[in-house]
Amino acid sequence: MNHWPFHDLVLRTPRLELRPDDDGGLAELADLALAGVHRPDWTPFGVAWTDEPRDRVARNTLQHHWRLRAALSPASWTLNFLVRLDGEVVGSQGLGAEDFAVLREVTSGSWLGLAHQGRGLGTEMRAAVLLFAFDHLGALAARSSAFDDNLPSLGVSRKLGYLPDGGFVQVRRGERATQTRLLVTPETFRRPDWELSVSGVTPCLPLLTG
Repeated sequence: MNHWPFHDLVLRTPRLELRPDDDGGLAELADLALAGVHRPDWTPFGVAWTDEPRDRVARNTLQHHWRLRAALSPASWTLNFLVRLDGEVVGSQGLGAEDFAVLREVTSGSWLGLAHQGRGLGTEMRAAVLLFAFDHLGALAARSSAFDDNLPSLGVSRKLGYLPDGGFVQVRRGERATQTRLLVTPETFRRPDWELSVSGVTPCLPLLTG
């Protein structure tokens, strides 16, 4: 019996493969983070994890994935999909929910290594988890947010049909910064012109949808 069904969950797009349980790729992901996620004078993250010393960035990347995996339950879950292009880890795409069985809403967050940005991969991998959430989990809404100066992330959201849904302020590197909340539903979602291939989802559903 497979006691951890997420090991077999795989999402495939025309270019990418996304797996939420890929320990073999976590070391690659940590190395990717060390190679750079954003330019040094700016950060897209509210939690300044990339500003930590190099040894902590790598270790924290591993522990973050392990911690969320260990805490997963129908009441609160986060799937951190490792994203591979031609077999190489290029980034991480998260999908999470609280009380999904009742609320039917998900949130997402992601990052790509600097060397892989500007190629449309961010749009493709977020489209993958939206298709997964709407078509396979029955989500009614997906939420995200981005700092107002994070133009690439906001651009991805526009392409996929997100609409502004208010905003909030927070401290970023010791300064005040504004984020825009974003919302997309099955009705506003701009579907890609390709089909998502999903395998291994059925055994995972009791742990995600309640």
